[in-house]
Amino acid sequence: MRHKALSVLALFFSLSAAVAGGGSNSSGAISSPTGTAKLAAYDIVRTQVTSTGTQLVFQMQTSSKAGVTIPTVTGQLAGSQVYSYVWPTTLDSSTVGFEKGQGILALAATAHPDFDDTPLYDENGDGNLKNDGNLWHSHWVVLVPDAVCGVGALKVKDIPAGAKPKLPATWPNLPILIDSPGYELKLGGSLVKINVPLKELGFMKSFKFDGVTAALRVNADLHSPLLCVTDVFKVASGDLSLPGTVR
Repeated sequence: MRHKALSVLALFFSLSAAVAGGGSNSSGAISSPTGTAKLAAYDIVRTQVTSTGTQLVFQMQTSSKAGVTIPTVTGQLAGSQVYSYVWPTTLDSSTVGFEKGQGILALAATAHPDFDDTPLYDENGDGNLKNDGNLWHSHWVVLVPDAVCGVGALKVKDIPAGAKPKLPATWPNLPILIDSPGYELKLGGSLVKINVPLKELGFMKSFKFDGVTAALRVNADLHSPLLCVTDVFKVASGDLSLPGTVR
């Protein structure tokens, strides 16, 4: 499933995104040309993952101030949008607590003002756990192809009604393969950073990655597929070849 999803993912992103891409350098990072995304806050210029002590630092740099543009509030979950900075990886889905071989495991920083999917955390500190979706936060998601989302398009994998798959302890009780781990996330200037404790990945460092900025949309019927990738702003490598290596 992972290889099929990866090939479809590459096809969809190459058709949908600004595809002028880059390649990895001696540091393992992916450098990308500036000015090839329609939103400057999502115009990736450098993507990297570095190992620092007990942490893996997932970092994305843009050509403008990162995270300043988020979806417009609609007042309802159905049909609402999610904006995201995404690191697709070659890690198996079982690495973070899902069943093995479920699709492409990706780390994401997301913002979506119409709903909250981090029920364990109070990001804005107001005592309400259900009103923080507009603030940037971290997720693991499993991406798979689904033609219902569009030709060659992808979704966050749905959990069929009645199914009881293996899920991470911080799964946010949504019928999709998503995790809300509460990792430290920082946006400052042109940088987006997520710190992932190495122990969370079984101290795994030998994986490949890419960088993607994208919008997703919640199905207007709130049925499967629940969350589709609908717009790709940029792919760091240009072809989703996952050339990045951890340094």
